[in-house]
Amino acid sequence: MSASADTYRPVALTDGALTLHGERAALYGGAVHYWRLDRDRWDSVLDAVRRMGFTMISIYIPWEVHEIERGRFDFGQVNPANDIDAFLSLCEAKGFRIVVRPGPQINSELTYFGYPRRILADERLHARSAMGSKVVLTQVPKPIPALNYAAEEFFAETALWYDAICAILTKHAYPHGGIVAAQVDNEMAYFFGVNAYAADYSDASVQGYRRFLLGKYGDLAGIDAAYSTAHANLDAVEPPRRFDATSRQEIPWYADWADYRERYLVDSMARLAGMMRERGLGGIALFHNYPHPLGPGGAVSGFTAPYNLAALEKELDFVGFDIYSRKELYAHVKTIASYVVGTSRFPYIPEFIAGVWPWYLDPGDLRDEEFVTKAALMHGIRGFSRYMLVERDRWLDSPIRRDGRERPEKVAMFRNVNAMLDAGDFVNLRRREDVLLLANREYDRLEAASVLVSFPGDFLETPSGFSEYAGPLTISEDLLGFDEPIQLIKSTWFTAFADAWTSTGAGYLLSDTALAPERWREHKVLVLTTLDYLDSGLQAALVQYAEAGGTLVIGPKTPTLDSTMRPCTLLGDAVAAGVPLENGATRVGSGRIVLVPTLDAVPGVVAEVCRQSGLRIMTANDPRLDVTVHDTIGDPKTKVVFVANPTAEPIDAAIEIGAELHTVREIWAGRDLGTTGPTIADRLPPYSIHIYRCVFNA
Repeated sequence: MSASADTYRPVALTDGALTLHGERAALYGGAVHYWRLDRDRWDSVLDAVRRMGFTMISIYIPWEVHEIERGRFDFGQVNPANDIDAFLSLCEAKGFRIVVRPGPQINSELTYFGYPRRILADERLHARSAMGSKVVLTQVPKPIPALNYAAEEFFAETALWYDAICAILTKHAYPHGGIVAAQVDNEMAYFFGVNAYAADYSDASVQGYRRFLLGKYGDLAGIDAAYSTAHANLDAVEPPRRFDATSRQEIPWYADWADYRERYLVDSMARLAGMMRERGLGGIALFHNYPHPLGPGGAVSGFTAPYNLAALEKELDFVGFDIYSRKELYAHVKTIASYVVGTSRFPYIPEFIAGVWPWYLDPGDLRDEEFVTKAALMHGIRGFSRYMLVERDRWLDSPIRRDGRERPEKVAMFRNVNAMLDAGDFVNLRRREDVLLLANREYDRLEAASVLVSFPGDFLETPSGFSEYAGPLTISEDLLGFDEPIQLIKSTWFTAFADAWTSTGAGYLLSDTALAPERWREHKVLVLTTLDYLDSGLQAALVQYAEAGGTLVIGPKTPTLDSTMRPCTLLGDAVAAGVPLENGATRVGSGRIVLVPTLDAVPGVVAEVCRQSGLRIMTANDPRLDVTVHDTIGDPKTKVVFVANPTAEPIDAAIEIGAELHTVREIWAGRDLGTTGPTIADRLPPYSIHIYRCVFNA
């Protein structure tokens, strides 16, 4: 398990930042693939990266490229470009911090995703579908089999690779070298087969599923009690292979399969991380990157399954989501960034678009990259790796070409980003919000498990707009014994709460119900969709949050069942025993529980909660504008205010901050604004974000 809270580690995570011997460190950089470049280009390419102002290099290290035969590797003896030891030394000599990504999976648009062909040919290592067939990733340039991360044989093979590569990496690990972090595997998402019934039904995975159930319910009798079944033995317990539920009593069986699929990812990453620590990388930060969880065009909820960021951070130091997006998808970027900031110890984007893979249907251009960069920073991201800084095979439009030539407009934009990050002291900024909006992971699991149609998980944006992720177009509409289909209406309520908080001018962050309750207490207001059922432990924790002084906003119901569909009214009992207040609120302990019974009531109730809770408000003259405020650690008078115009029309903005302004400087363009009391007034062009460094009078 990670010891990331231990500030005595050379590399640690403290107060939302990566620290080196206790000092907050910037981790803004980008990817350079040494093995894809002629070795005599390394020096000039790294110099070009440095001239853009980057201080970190992110490096994929492909097993596929280095292995000559099983147990034998080329680290420059055959191909000089494979000398990773020399490349790391060169990065260190130029003063770069280094993030390494040694897999075993790296993707990187390689034909075999970074694995030697012999690994993909090994039938023992193949993931299996619900029908028992081989799971295939339909990717460019050719399909490959998805691998089984539950198989002992997989970890035995990976150990051979880790033995070889970690022996080199440990020599360069901080504080003796420049490596400050290492990624564990890459975008582990069942090889993009995230449909609940796509994978993994291998024998090893099904045995893992049964162990998971024993851990949850204690024994076979406990499993049978939860499922209202009578199995002869544990081997008779099978996972669901398609969604056929028609009653609420069947939900635990399906939801547990969705829960296990999250645990499969967590356990496999934890095991790989343990192997890396055993081989000398325990002193640096270990992290993982999930692929973006919103499908083509983004989504409003359901962004948790099968990814459990909070659970994985019990095993690793931090976890991030990758962002590849365009300016028209501002809500997509806002959701991902706000979720990472609200959940992770260190809000980092491991892959942040710079250039594009050739088969992306609508990649955008330089303006998109600038807008998306500002949007991620606006919503609290404090570290990122540009993918890619240097162009190569199967990657286009990076700021630096393979031969070292530069694209002047891109180089200028990235240089401006880095100069702003430095001059604006971004490493000491924190986005702290009073409101935390939680996605209900139980309902997200039901949505994931109730999918009826499967689309290929191939990260190709389909013209139809369908996605490998479950959503309203592909999930069951069955009521399952309730008065409304929970798997559908939970997204409607999540969106209503999010829209209502946006309209108040009170900022909010996102997370989900896997986040530890002690983290909830960092926020004055907690918001959660609650329907007919809710885990008993979660109900109790919500009551405790309110009793300790928090304001809990729920709706439209107080649950009457727990997650196994047995009676459980802990939340409702607390409301019934409390002191009634106005507008649906109830005094519980020293806090409040506010029940919102209908969608129509959401805006009014949220506005009243905002007024009564003393939240920081940013008022915009145009509802199309979005605003966030970032505090400067150690300097309460200085804040950075972001104002976004995510529309195709210009907007004359007037933003009320709520305190008298002394000076205002738009730090991207480097221009000073006149101040009028507490108001920032400026004209925002279409699809633009302005970044103001504000000094207040008091």
